[in-house]
Amino acid sequence: MNVDIWSDIACPWCFIGKRRFEKALAEFPHKDQVTVTWHSFQLDPSLPERYDGTELEYLSQRKGLPEDRVAQMFEQVTHVAAGEGLAYDFSAIVVANSFRGHELLHLAKDHDASNPERRAADAVKDALLSAHFEQGKDIGSREVLVGIGTAAGLAEPEIAAALDAGTYRDAVSADIREAQMLGIQGVPFFVFDRKYGVSGAQPAEVFAQALDTAWRESNPLVMMAAARDDADGQTDGELTGQACGPEGC
Repeated sequence: MNVDIWSDIACPWCFIGKRRFEKALAEFPHKDQVTVTWHSFQLDPSLPERYDGTELEYLSQRKGLPEDRVAQMFEQVTHVAAGEGLAYDFSAIVVANSFRGHELLHLAKDHDASNPERRAADAVKDALLSAHFEQGKDIGSREVLVGIGTAAGLAEPEIAAALDAGTYRDAVSADIREAQMLGIQGVPFFVFDRKYGVSGAQPAEVFAQALDTAWRESNPLVMMAAARDDADGQTDGELTGQACGPEGC
């Protein structure tokens, strides 16, 4: 079964949603047969490579809200994130365009395609989100991206070459166009076997239900009837399996 996830690095609910989905997946009986693919999305593609201001100032200007209201929002999201084991620090966030981080993610996905056991893309995705929301690192910085990539097992020269050449720019843009074609307007957004969509950082129980529903549809249960042989060795078609129900046995 396939699960495709669109998310942005500069999205606080995407990290929370990742943790909640992971919790549901860890308890899913068929988790070893689930392939998770990360897709790129940008909440603000017009953002410069580096914004000269704080996250508070940026969101206040972008959303047209007073700074005290935005600060209250930060406090609420930080509390929710803590419940998922995440330590958000909005005061330390470096506001930067996430496009280059998405390019790194696609490089990691290419490596996973040839060796799925590595799960480099998931490691890169997690590290990018943590760098942005917990560590106050610049996710547009070449140095930061190289560090994240090498920690996930990618080679430094390959990372540098891909970023310099823009090898995965088209792949990032293709992900964003696909999201638009699917009608995805916000992230995180989870698509289960290309049939069921779940929007937002839903509780783990919702993801568990989506996994179960998609699995059952892709792997329907086939009932087998056992027949009993009579004294002559002929099958009379009578079922031999007894069972109990709500009205008795």
